[in-house]
Amino acid sequence: MGETLLTTDYFTVKKMAEGVFAAIAIPGRGAWSNAGIVDLGTELLVFDSFNTPSAARELKKQAENLTGKKVKYLVNSHYHGDHVFGNQVFEEAVIISTALTQEWFRDKNVIRDIDTEMIETQQYINQLEFQIYNEKETVVKESLENQYMEMAKLHKELPSLEMVVPTVLFEKKLVISGAERSVELYCFGGAHSPSDAFLYAPMEKVAFMGDLVTENLHLPIFHPEEFLRILLEVKTMDIEQIMPGHGDVGTMKQVDRMIEYLAMLRKAVIDALSYSVSLDDFVSNFVIPDGFRNWKGTQGIKRNLESVYNFYSLKQKEF
Repeated sequence: MGETLLTTDYFTVKKMAEGVFAAIAIPGRGAWSNAGIVDLGTELLVFDSFNTPSAARELKKQAENLTGKKVKYLVNSHYHGDHVFGNQVFEEAVIISTALTQEWFRDKNVIRDIDTEMIETQQYINQLEFQIYNEKETVVKESLENQYMEMAKLHKELPSLEMVVPTVLFEKKLVISGAERSVELYCFGGAHSPSDAFLYAPMEKVAFMGDLVTENLHLPIFHPEEFLRILLEVKTMDIEQIMPGHGDVGTMKQVDRMIEYLAMLRKAVIDALSYSVSLDDFVSNFVIPDGFRNWKGTQGIKRNLESVYNFYSLKQKEF
């Protein structure tokens, strides 16, 4: 979906509606996640800033060339690096997030010693290379290869990377009004991260979902029950087009697919716990349903099986 307007070294820009554009990351080039652009009228808003300053600089350049406006606002959907490590390019803009995202950003995205950071990142890249060499499953191997390329791009830019933290905060809803259109920022809670915000353009019926919605990807789950609740709440909104955090522009069918995935995991875990199946036995004997077998992820579905199992196992012990 969406009319392709241009392709850069890092991303492809698609027009979703008048004044609303998606920057879809090209795998392995340094963007890693998707970003969004909204022409508010006299001002310009960008949603998420990619994984590297180089990709972010290209995003800012193309956004301003496309609209003839200067970027005034940058929204961070959550604190993960692939969505915020380009923030320094937008340092002069108003950078917006939830208060909880700001807190986690300050706590987790810290470079205390660049030499140590360079060494540790290179060690991780070496581990990925070893995993790629030994991995037998094609889908997991492809995911590891993409992770390797993205981390290599980040490693190259670490010496010049600066952590620029959001300063304008909101909790549940923030409306940003422009001369031509307005957008609404929402946070219904924490699902993929402790706090996941998304952007809704009501007139255009377009949403930039961050990592609340991804396409065919076993993205980590922070809170499975909240994840389901949040997506069901999103379903009540009048949305026709969606830009996921990873993947191509789509429709509400992407939300439906995520709901199916989460419901499948929840049922499988609750059934296993009802029969007192151990975590190891559950994970090793789990048969991935056909509809999710080709989903990507550096650990396949294993990480989410473990996290959902541990969540409901702990919850079971509370009663």
